[in-house]
Amino acid sequence: MDDPRLFGAIAAANSMSDVYAMGGEVMFALNVAGTPESLSVEILAEILDGGAAKVQEAGGQIAGGHTVTNPELFFGLSVTGRVDPRAMFTKNRLRSGDLLFLTKPLGTGLITSAQIVDSHELIEDADLEAAIASMTLLNRDAARVARQHEVQAGTDITGFGLLGHAMEMVGEPSSPVGLRIQAAEVPLLPHLRDYVKRGVATRAGKANRAHFGQRVRVDDAVDDARLKALWEAETSGGLLLAVSPRRADAFSAACDREGVNHWCVGTAVDSPDIEVV
Repeated sequence: MDDPRLFGAIAAANSMSDVYAMGGEVMFALNVAGTPESLSVEILAEILDGGAAKVQEAGGQIAGGHTVTNPELFFGLSVTGRVDPRAMFTKNRLRSGDLLFLTKPLGTGLITSAQIVDSHELIEDADLEAAIASMTLLNRDAARVARQHEVQAGTDITGFGLLGHAMEMVGEPSSPVGLRIQAAEVPLLPHLRDYVKRGVATRAGKANRAHFGQRVRVDDAVDDARLKALWEAETSGGLLLAVSPRRADAFSAACDREGVNHWCVGTAVDSPDIEVV
C-alpha cells in the first residue's frame, strides 16, 4: 500500500468520519502534513490530491492547510462540518432496547499490520484490497440514513476498537444502560481470523483491552480470535449506531435500498458495562 494518492484518500476518509459519527455533513477541510526533507514534492502533491479527491466526493472543499518538516511522514485533515442539533448523534443517548448496528466489517488494523510485516507472503492481495475498499468508503451514506430514522446515539470505530468505542457509548460505571454484543454477528474482513491465529496483532489491541477490559464480560464460548478482533484498532472504520426497535426494520430496509452495509451486532440492556456473548 505504497500508493501516495491512496494514502491521502484513506487519511481523508478517516478524518471526515468524525463529522459523520455525529450525523453531520462535511463542509470544508484543512490539510495538515509533516514531511521528511527527503520526500519529493511530487509524492506530497499526490498525497494531497488523493485527500482532496475524497473531500470532493464528500461534497466538501479543501480550504487550505499547513505543512511542516518532520522526520516521519504524517497527513490528515482538520474537518469542519455542520449538523442539525435536533438530529445530532451523541455517544451518551443509549436507551434500553436499542438495537446496535455496525456499518463496516472489522479488521483494517490487523490486515494493514499483516501487510507491513509481510516478509513471508503472509497476506493475500485480495484481503488487502478488501481492507482498502473499507477504509476508503465514506460513512456519509450511513450517517444520512441514520439521520432519517431518528438515530440519537452513535460513534465511529477507530483507535479504541469496537469494544472501546462501545464502552464510550455506555459511559460511566453508574450508567443504567449497557450493551450485550453478539460476537458471532460482528462482520470481519475476509480471512481475518486466520491472520489472528497466525499471530498478527498490534499494540493498540492490547492497550485497548488493558484500558477497557475491566468493564467487559466475555462468555466462555466466544472464539478467542474473534474476541481479539473486537479489541483491535480500526482505520476509517464504520459507524456504530443505536437504533430504536420501532425504527429498526425501516432503518434496515433503507440501508438495503441505499446500498449501505449494516449488521445488527447487539442490544442495549438494563445493566451497566458490556457483555460479549
